[in-house]
Amino acid sequence: MSRSIVILLGHPDRDSLCGALAARYQHAALAAGHQVQLFALGEIDFDPILRHGYRQIQPLEPGLEQINAAIAGCQHLVLVYPTWWGGMPALLKGFFDRAFLPGVAFRYRADSVWWDRLLAGRSARVITTLDTPPWYYRWVYRMPGHQQIRRTILDFCGIRPVKISGFGPVRSASEAQREAWLQQAERLGHQAR
Repeated sequence: MSRSIVILLGHPDRDSLCGALAARYQHAALAAGHQVQLFALGEIDFDPILRHGYRQIQPLEPGLEQINAAIAGCQHLVLVYPTWWGGMPALLKGFFDRAFLPGVAFRYRADSVWWDRLLAGRSARVITTLDTPPWYYRWVYRMPGHQQIRRTILDFCGIRPVKISGFGPVRSASEAQREAWLQQAERLGHQAR
């Protein structure tokens, strides 16, 4: 069954391991007959700072409008980025701050602590690279970046399930290990998972 997939590359440089992982996922998904759009955030012209919070409307740049429209029409969202300082790069966080706005990704209910999840009906795959060994990131740091992306961003907006693949440590990885990660991204793309 063909799926509509949006891939967001959250690394500022397409010429990176994250860029290669996103490309490998994209090519495999296309070869399997899925509809795929890849957006490299580092190549999109937008202000990553939400200048006035929600007090004042900050018009979206055309690139952000295009991505929001693509996400609104997709079934599966794929995020590919490095884990820096325990979490996502500022570029990707800035994207969420600017694009996942009230009325677009969620809506607070009047006189209530509850909200509506406006992006429900979509699933997500997060592919992230780390220099920290995955076991250390899990048991010592307690996966702060994984918790943020899964619980306080994607699930908050209704995107679930969220599956996370963490590849690391990158710094000391052999070429064979990097190729194994690329092949894993390829398998995920082929399966649209």
